[in-house]
Amino acid sequence: MKKKQLISMACVFILIVSMLAGCGQGSAGSGENTDSTNTESAGGVDSTGTESVGSVDSQGSATAEGEAASGADGNVDSSADAAYVYDYEQELNIIDDNYRNYYEIFVYSFYDSDGDGIGDLKGVTQKLDYIADMGFNGIWLMPIMPSPTYHKYDVTDYYGIDEAYGTMDDFKTLVDECHARGIRLIIDFVINHSSSQHMWFKEACTYLSGLGENEEPDSSVCPYVDYYHFSKEQVNGDWYKVNGTDWYYEGVFWSEMPDLNFSSEALKSEFEDIAKSWIELGVDGFRMDAAMHFEESDISFNTETLNWLFTYCKSLNPDFYMVSEVWASESAITSYYASMTPSMFNFDAGDAEGKIIKAAKGATKAETFVQTMLKYQEDFSASNPDYIDAPFITNHDMGRVANALQSNEDDLKMACGMLMTMNGSPFVYYGEEIGMKSKGTKDENKRLPMVWSDTDTTGMTDGPKDADSGITMSFPGVEQQIADNSSLLNYYKRAVRLRNENPEIARGKIEIVDSLTDGYLAFITKTWEDSVIGIAYNNSDEEMTLSLTGSGYEGMAIRGYLTLHGEVITLEDGTLTLPADSICILK
Repeated sequence: MKKKQLISMACVFILIVSMLAGCGQGSAGSGENTDSTNTESAGGVDSTGTESVGSVDSQGSATAEGEAASGADGNVDSSADAAYVYDYEQELNIIDDNYRNYYEIFVYSFYDSDGDGIGDLKGVTQKLDYIADMGFNGIWLMPIMPSPTYHKYDVTDYYGIDEAYGTMDDFKTLVDECHARGIRLIIDFVINHSSSQHMWFKEACTYLSGLGENEEPDSSVCPYVDYYHFSKEQVNGDWYKVNGTDWYYEGVFWSEMPDLNFSSEALKSEFEDIAKSWIELGVDGFRMDAAMHFEESDISFNTETLNWLFTYCKSLNPDFYMVSEVWASESAITSYYASMTPSMFNFDAGDAEGKIIKAAKGATKAETFVQTMLKYQEDFSASNPDYIDAPFITNHDMGRVANALQSNEDDLKMACGMLMTMNGSPFVYYGEEIGMKSKGTKDENKRLPMVWSDTDTTGMTDGPKDADSGITMSFPGVEQQIADNSSLLNYYKRAVRLRNENPEIARGKIEIVDSLTDGYLAFITKTWEDSVIGIAYNNSDEEMTLSLTGSGYEGMAIRGYLTLHGEVITLEDGTLTLPADSICILK
């Protein structure tokens, strides 16, 4: 059982004593705020996208300026917040490869550059400095191609840009500006299905409606009839009638998203041309939507399809990256690594019942968490020795992490720390770094406007029109959190910086040091090339000590750490003292 209540009582006592002494002058900041002025009235900063207010440098290191705010649960932070001295900043050591720190963006809700209430590509470009300043060097854009829906997962033109988001020139500018900052850009590649309004589907249906009663379709007359799954029988409830005919088509996700048929060589050739056009525009990779649904319940077919496309794209760009959505168990994800494509989203680690959130709130112990990381390494590498894990906490299809952790700022920080010390390329959903909330199961409520400021509405988007109103955020916007050393946002910056200082975190081979791992305490090493680092975890709500003497690692020194409110981790006479919910990097 975690002990937030005891901590809260202790903090209240400290506050009363301070007030009696005439020192009760804490400032407002990153605590939970249910005032109506702190809802999703997102704003922005200047047109260059550079934050003008803040006490964190461009590489994400905390300064000793300013006072911290009360926590999300109403706690008054310790005096460590006010001082916030951190003496372990290292030189950046960013490797230019496909191990990246990715930031997922729903363009519609991110930043509006032209005042129409809809986020756009120019808005993303204006916020690149913010993204780079956070330490992210990869961006995943949710679908940007023309579509009749707000979410754009039903494409009508695979070669274009949705006009609500801007023009192809806007996209080219975004690509160039990303690359100028060392950021790689991947886009959602939605090829399991198209829109029912796509020219391919419309022409196929028109052709079928003109066939005689016993006449079979001929792809030499209409090639698009092979691009989809058509049948004279309604196979199951996922098959829909082609209007005016006795033909049916498959649409597993929705009637207006007809499934594409990758048994068709003509369709595969079509998508090779499409992929080539985006790669020539400078796209660095694809996020493969619904990869386990290319052919329902056929892992062999689906992995072969992924391998085909990845192999083709690699022939055009040897550094091309692919990460695929396989929303399934760890064992199923392992099977999909047989595609020999680099990454699968780690759904076993993510979501409300995933390994990260459970460890962050202490429902599982650090010992279990590191054992899980080791299992990923063993299982995934057995299928693909060159795999790059793609862990995440939540994404656009899930309730936000702040909901799962009840806006508990300490647990939100620990979830970030867990994610950012995992192997591979972590993905962070926009707004996760400021503790944005969602509501219920409606998708629109999971994709609300990014909160750039509590006071400046510049760049505010309206968000999806069917989202519920009155969803109040528990934490301040970006502008306010940047100015608060102990904010969730600044914790994210420090955590991402640790990855950028220590390439072993992403790439190293994990070994658990059993003699130093027990319950809420865990110690692992990661070895990459000739370098070894240690990572110590304490995911309890109590300070704990770890004796390195006699372990073989007593020669290591602290290289950096993550603590909740500026507490200092010490290593004296071989004893590592870890405050509650803390993580330490040693070398």
